Amino acid sequence: MTSWPSHPIADLGTVYTGSTPSTADDSLWGGNIPFVTPGELDHFDPITKAERTISAAGESVARMLPQGAVLVCCIGSLGKVGIAGQPLATNQQINSIVFNEDLVWPRYGFHACRLLKKKLVGMAPATTVAIVSKSKFEQLSLPLPPLLEQRRIAAILDQVEVLRAKRRTALAKLDTLAQSIFIETFGDPVANSMGWPDTTPLGDVADIVSGITIGRNLDGLATREVPYLAVVNVQDREIRLDVLKSTEATEVEIARFRLQKNDLLLTEGGDPDKLGRGSLWHGEVVECIHQNHVFRVRLTSRVVHPLFLNWLVGSRRGKTYFLKSAKQTTGIASINMTQLRGFPLLLPPMALQEVFAKRMDLVDHMKTEHRRSLAHFDALFASLQYRAFRGEL
Repeated sequence: MTSWPSHPIADLGTVYTGSTPSTADDSLWGGNIPFVTPGELDHFDPITKAERTISAAGESVARMLPQGAVLVCCIGSLGKVGIAGQPLATNQQINSIVFNEDLVWPRYGFHACRLLKKKLVGMAPATTVAIVSKSKFEQLSLPLPPLLEQRRIAAILDQVEVLRAKRRTALAKLDTLAQSIFIETFGDPVANSMGWPDTTPLGDVADIVSGITIGRNLDGLATREVPYLAVVNVQDREIRLDVLKSTEATEVEIARFRLQKNDLLLTEGGDPDKLGRGSLWHGEVVECIHQNHVFRVRLTSRVVHPLFLNWLVGSRRGKTYFLKSAKQTTGIASINMTQLRGFPLLLPPMALQEVFAKRMDLVDHMKTEHRRSLAHFDALFASLQYRAFRGEL
């Protein structure tokens, strides 16, 4: 097995820390030079645009970087990486490496720097905002094969990245298609442009309960361990089970909170834009309950299809209602049981809701196939990345 020698970043090029031109001086902003922040990192393609730009005057006071510079976030979102596709500038959260191209092929340097995240996180002191100083960043080492091998490694990883990007693009297009189908079928849910009945509150057609309180006093009652869904597991029309915790519960609690197929799970709050976030339970785990920060909505009437309800609650109609009703403090918004029960439904004919559900099943099938393919390419990329930087590719 070949093991590539490693060298400190400081020996492979020059590191520059970004800076922000005065925001009080409008003459420094609004030109053609991208001004990159951490939110614009972690993309495969070279960076050629940013939300904000600086002018020619701003160029004279900002730290300008050439095409090919590798950008690494060292304050806040540690380890996010990008590569400059044209001359640009960054803010002070980003350290950028202008590699000596006699030693490092920039595209290889980009891929090598993507491996630094764990080290950066481990180096950051336990402060409110994670920070790794420029001097510490410069001492991190990168494996350094010969230049021809660097180009070969970068080309192989780039090829797999193209395949991953295509799958992500396809998934995004399917999400857009699903939104279009909902609007095409039922019209604008806020304006109720198709005039569906809209006076029935959710509480009239569903049993709504909050879940089990984790860490409660059980007073020596007989319990057993059971999986439960927390807020992190309930995403927007997706149940994530990659991290599924368990808790002790009594048989009475398990019977009360056990999830059934087609239960709609909704989070009670968080960031205001996440109000109404929820997904249907499809019986992914044989026996599972939910915690008290997750509402379970179980339909008791045949006037609403579970999938239509999921989309309606997560639509602009739902978000508008919850934002108006929610208790909001310091950027956190939450809804209570009464507000959820009072959510005003739209009630198109059940036959139309079922047509919508069948169309969504087809979209979901395509999404499942693309997710499976993306997972394959993700695993392939991780394997190739691991082998490449150990000299085994």
